[in-house]
This record gives sequence, structure tokens and C-alpha cells, in this order.
Amino acid sequence: MLEKINQLMEGLKELHAQNAEELEALRIKYLGRKGALNDLMAEFRNVPGEQKREMGIRLNQLKNALQERFNELKQAVVSDDGNQDDLDLTRTPYPVSLGTRHPLTIVQNQILDIFGRLGFSIAEGPEVEDDLHVFTRLNFAADHPARDMQDTFFVNSDENDVTRNVILRTHTSSVQVRAMENAELPLRVVCPGRVYRNEAISARAHCFFHQIEGLYIDKDVSFADLKQVLLTFAREMFGPETKIRLRPSYFPFTEPSAEMDISCNICGGKGCSFCKHTGWVEILGCGMVDPNVLEANDIDSKVYKGYAFGLGVERITNLKYRVNDLRLFSENDLRFLDEFKAAY
Repeated sequence: MLEKINQLMEGLKELHAQNAEELEALRIKYLGRKGALNDLMAEFRNVPGEQKREMGIRLNQLKNALQERFNELKQAVVSDDGNQDDLDLTRTPYPVSLGTRHPLTIVQNQILDIFGRLGFSIAEGPEVEDDLHVFTRLNFAADHPARDMQDTFFVNSDENDVTRNVILRTHTSSVQVRAMENAELPLRVVCPGRVYRNEAISARAHCFFHQIEGLYIDKDVSFADLKQVLLTFAREMFGPETKIRLRPSYFPFTEPSAEMDISCNICGGKGCSFCKHTGWVEILGCGMVDPNVLEANDIDSKVYKGYAFGLGVERITNLKYRVNDLRLFSENDLRFLDEFKAAY
């Protein structure tokens, strides 16, 4: 076996390739599944134990040398091809197809622009998070269903110490927590990003999607402030005739909490199949920041108050462009993406 290795090492400089076909033939002969190197690897299994170390070293040296020689030949072939003078200046130029932003990016930028004009700055955070920022400091109970593995993707889980749990964030509220940790008050931020839920993929649900959440903390903040901001957003996004309504709801991190509907922008509130003939479409959840959340993040709830809201970018995109299958957003189908070339 050592003699075969030495022969191959000595013959490396004799290997030559004039074109890509010859280069591929050499690769198959020496580095392919049935090549010389693979045969030696198979033969190595039968080498006596006392010789394995020496043979292993020589075999690795041969493998590296073959790969280096192959790369040299490949570079030479590419250089030779590149020197060919095949430029025809008389030909009509190829049509260059213009790209486009993804529909979710288009809508996300529109949303961020609206809130930016309302005085909100952008805050971002990691997608791989810990239990502390995703659940604990947002007032989630220890037995809350969101902490179960059927709802959340756990990277690392410790039943005896939830603070050691590493998860894929289920909402961008975790960025709000980090913003409260690091920022001086008053605080006004929107937090865009991708989030993950352990759900079956279908036309109406996906295991990942995109959110934008907002947070405002200051002295003398009221629910009326929240309502006015959301009304302004809805009319900027869907048109000046848009109406909103707020329905009581529940979220662990806000109290009181509400869900916001807008008048259906397809039928104008008259009722259609899209809005299930109600004239209203839900677009986001909101509420006043629970005092427990403020205290958990070292903010004096007797001095400061705040409001928060969260919306799904896919939901808003569906409303604007009437996309009825969430899977289209992540399948990279150019026929679908080309429809948005004039959307920005």
C-alpha cells in the first residue's frame, strides 16, 4: 500500500488537463467514489494495527496533495477559458430582468415608515432567545401553554430551571424587553422581525412569520393615546376612510388588552367573503403595559405607564394584496414575486 501511495505522489506533477472535460475525468479517476484514493481508503482497513498511524499520515498527505493539484489544474483551465476572445460587440444586448423587493419587505417598510413619522425608532434583537426575555419578564405564568413544546421551538430545555431554556422567539416582544433594559425613558420603539411557532404549515398558518410590535413608555400615557396612534396608522396604511374598532381581549403583558379591527378595505365595510360578511377584519392586538411587566424590567409603574401593540406583516400583506396562501411568501416562486415589481 505504501508503494501505491508513493507512486501516486510522484506522478502528481504529470497530471494535466486541457479543458473542463479532461479535468472532470481526472477528478473521477483519482478523487471519485471509485477512484484511486477511495480504493486506498478501503485497503487501509486491512493494514496491521502497528502500521496504521504511519499509513494514515501518508494517506492524508496524498489526499491533500491530490486536492491541491486538482485545484491548480482547475484554476488553469478557468484562466484559459477566460482569455478566449469571444466578445461580439455587434450583438444585441441581453435584456436584464429587474428584480424586486419581497412583498413582505415592501409592506414592512411601509409600516415602519408610518410609525417612524409618528416618532418611533426601530429596535432589533436576536431570534434565538431565552425564557427570561420571551416569557418571564412579560408576565407569562409558569404553566402558561406558550411554554409547552407543542407551541414553542426549544433549542435547549431545562425543566428544573426555566431561566436556562433557550428557544426560538415566539414574538418580537422579547425585543421590547431588551429595549426596556437598555434604554432611557421615555421609550418609543417598534420591533420588526421573524418569529417562530410550532404549528403545522398550511395556507393559513406557518411555523415562522413576521411581526412588528410597538412600545411607548412615558409619564401620563393613556389608552386614548394608543387609540389615536392606531387610528392614524390604519388610515395611513389602508386609506383615509378606514374605521377602527377595539374589542376587549387578554394578553399576559397588557392590561387592559384589546384586539383591533379595521373596516374591510375590500368591500368598504359592507360585508364580503373576505371579512366573513361582518364588514370588519382583525389586524392587531394591543393594550396598556401591565404594571407587572414594568416592575419586572426595573421601571417604576407608579411613575411610568405605557402601551404596546403587535401586528403580523403577513396579515397586513394579505389585506393589501389579497394573497390567500401564506406558503407563497416563502416558496421563492418567481412568478409570484414578479407580480410586485411595481409595488414600491
